[in-house]
Amino acid sequence: MAGGYPPQQAQMADPNAPYGVDPKTGIPYSDKQKMIAGGLQFLPLIIGLGGIGRIYAGHIGTGIARLLTSFICIGYVWSIIDGILILTNDSATDGQGRILRP
Repeated sequence: MAGGYPPQQAQMADPNAPYGVDPKTGIPYSDKQKMIAGGLQFLPLIIGLGGIGRIYAGHIGTGIARLLTSFICIGYVWSIIDGILILTNDSATDGQGRILRP
């Protein structure tokens, strides 16, 4: 090209990170959302079942444990505290270790 700049290349999204990359860690964001996972943890307040947010996020074992213990008081409180931690923690992860997207 005489006297000009090379054409701008279109910025391609990384196919391994369709939802972007966490700027702090460089790890691709999860396909799961933090607001949904945290909000589902508050289901004990509505229907009495806890752990649904963890199952949604891919932590199946923890979610089932919280679901089974939601029939006693400790599971109820455990799920609500966990919901608060998911919503306020910037490093809440899914079952594959990826950070939940905002």
